[in-house]
Amino acid sequence: MSNRIYFIGFLFLLLLFSCKSEPRLPEEDEIIYRDLEQIRERGKLVALTDYNSISYFIYRGEPMGFQFELLQEFADYLQIELEVVTENDLSLSFDMLNDGRIDLMALNLTVNNERKEKVKFSYPIAQTRQVLIQLRPDNWRLMTMDEIDDLMVRSLLDLANKTVYVQSESSYAQRMKNVENEIGDTIHIVEVPLEVEELITLVADGEINYTVSDENIARVNRTYYPDIDFNTPVSFEQNVAWAVRKTGSDELLDELNKWIRSFRKTKRYALLYAKYFKNSRSKHIVRSDYFSLGSGKISRYDKLFKRYSDSIGWDWKLLASLVLQESRFDPDVKSWAGAYGLMQLMPSTGEQFGIDIYSSPENNIRAGVKYIQWLQDLFDDKVADEEERIKFILAAYNVGPGHVLDARQLARKHGRNPEVWDENVAYYLLRKSDPEFYHDPVVEHGFCRGEEPYNYVIEVLDRYEHYKNFLEEGG
Repeated sequence: MSNRIYFIGFLFLLLLFSCKSEPRLPEEDEIIYRDLEQIRERGKLVALTDYNSISYFIYRGEPMGFQFELLQEFADYLQIELEVVTENDLSLSFDMLNDGRIDLMALNLTVNNERKEKVKFSYPIAQTRQVLIQLRPDNWRLMTMDEIDDLMVRSLLDLANKTVYVQSESSYAQRMKNVENEIGDTIHIVEVPLEVEELITLVADGEINYTVSDENIARVNRTYYPDIDFNTPVSFEQNVAWAVRKTGSDELLDELNKWIRSFRKTKRYALLYAKYFKNSRSKHIVRSDYFSLGSGKISRYDKLFKRYSDSIGWDWKLLASLVLQESRFDPDVKSWAGAYGLMQLMPSTGEQFGIDIYSSPENNIRAGVKYIQWLQDLFDDKVADEEERIKFILAAYNVGPGHVLDARQLARKHGRNPEVWDENVAYYLLRKSDPEFYHDPVVEHGFCRGEEPYNYVIEVLDRYEHYKNFLEEGG
């Protein structure tokens, strides 16, 4: 057995013992199937996608990806929030859809009859074909195309007795089984729990000889790995689509199909497709220190976020999301009002804590964290629930604590809960731009344009959820 086979065997065992435990499957009486009406009542669409360099990733602190941006467009069309769930195990993804944990699978799913037994497919989001991924000869740049072709698998008949690694439960696995039957000879098909881009990397590194991918995915990966070849098709042109449950999702499917048919005709769709499947700059993203899948980083300041977030009991990724919102990780940015640096502090705030906010990015972060601690102390006895308290602190960081305290007073006066943010204190912060409310006797800090802190809380926490999808709690 070759070293490559030993490598894959070891990798397979490593994955079995190191992967995270599967979530508990819901009991029958716990399953809730939501169609469009119930999804709208809940106020959010829960959609699953996979994390890779095309579908969904973090770059320079912001969530990106073809499937992610399409999902955001669809959620905006429905006028509801989007919650993204990530899973690269296809079998588990189908289970999560059919047991009601998610509403929609937003993947590059090849439409075939076997899968139609499990799910209902949307109108196609794209078309592509499956191709064989193999490595070109070492000196291929000095060879003619005919010379290269002579050394490559160009006929499916040449796959006889070859070993092809494919993603478990994928359409690639089913297609290779069909090819094996069609050529009337043995193909050693090895299904492994690896996402297709991981398998392409193994081909590029010479660890395995062959895998199968959709052509549009292969074309993107060729920008990262110029030595791979994808010129041998193993299927005809096929539709790729999203999926909903076979039962209880008819309204969602109808609205989804209506949107896809319309959206695919727009310039926005064409730009998105080109951005992720035809962009030569994508290789620079993947090789960047700020590409989450490759580096495990959000910014160059991650070590400082980890160091100082402990002192306030925050997950460092929440602090990173706040800093991205404030300064986009630019340590020298200065606002029109005089706020400076990564955490956009006023000079008086630095003086309050005896720290020169101009002296270094680290001191700017130190001062910002001390200010957050001051806000925590302020709200500690006012908001009992920790998760709720974070929303108050974020709003106060953005607009100042006085306006948030005013909104609490208004909420209390009008019979709403002063310890709950959404639909309660946030509701009255939004109304502090209305004279009826900012002239109220319980208001001490006057007019406030509440839309900015209201959106600030949503955006920081939403981005934090994306960060948690990619990075371990302490990583």
